[in-house]
Amino acid sequence: MRLLLVEDDFMLASATKLALGQAGYAVDWVGNAERAQEVLAKEPFDAAIIDIGLPQMDGLALTRWLRAQGNGIPVLMLTAKDALQDRVRGLDSGADDYLLKPAEMPELLARLRALLRRSQAATSSVIHFGALRFDTALRQAYADGKPLEFGPREWSVLEYMLLQLPKPTSKEKLLLALTGWDKEITANAVEVYASRLRGKLEPFGIHLRAVRGFGYRLEEGPISGVAAPAEAAASAAPTDSAVSATPSAAAAP
Repeated sequence: MRLLLVEDDFMLASATKLALGQAGYAVDWVGNAERAQEVLAKEPFDAAIIDIGLPQMDGLALTRWLRAQGNGIPVLMLTAKDALQDRVRGLDSGADDYLLKPAEMPELLARLRALLRRSQAATSSVIHFGALRFDTALRQAYADGKPLEFGPREWSVLEYMLLQLPKPTSKEKLLLALTGWDKEITANAVEVYASRLRGKLEPFGIHLRAVRGFGYRLEEGPISGVAAPAEAAASAAPTDSAVSATPSAAAAP
């Protein structure tokens, strides 16, 4: 998931960006609303974390501008003001949630996960798909009750695809979900992570299909290496040559 952090406090922004990165998010940071407008007009993000007390244009005006552009990404607003009227103004400006600074990182992450779930019409932090149980809060995954281990970027790719179900996911969106401005990842890297995920998921009947010219789709199907029932029955049936060979063998002296 790719996030935009809009915060003018360098120390706070650095700490928040680091913590979000460690939680598996790709984070881009800008220090004022004017720069945020530039990047939001050109680049896609999955959510924005906006400080209300920005210099010149504040976070309220930025959020109103964002909504006026028809951009419906989730917005988590940060503020040092705890008055009821401040919270009401933040929500009325178009923010989806409101968190008091300095924010405790576990709470910020939990609120962010909730916003992202709602934006994808998911109702729980646990996603079930076939034999897979994928817990976005605990960052744990199981298939048929067996724990699965994913690297940070493998996790990001799989999480993004699960949240997009039943739609396929484009390579471009996966690439953006994996990287920010300060990292270089090529489209080939997405293919590498997709290949790794196939190796871990297909033994449990979860397939990552390539959609030609677009990206990938998650599908349920037969367990890798195990024939479907019809195929198994066909392979077990004797062949024509085997049947015709039996009488001649019996007739031999």
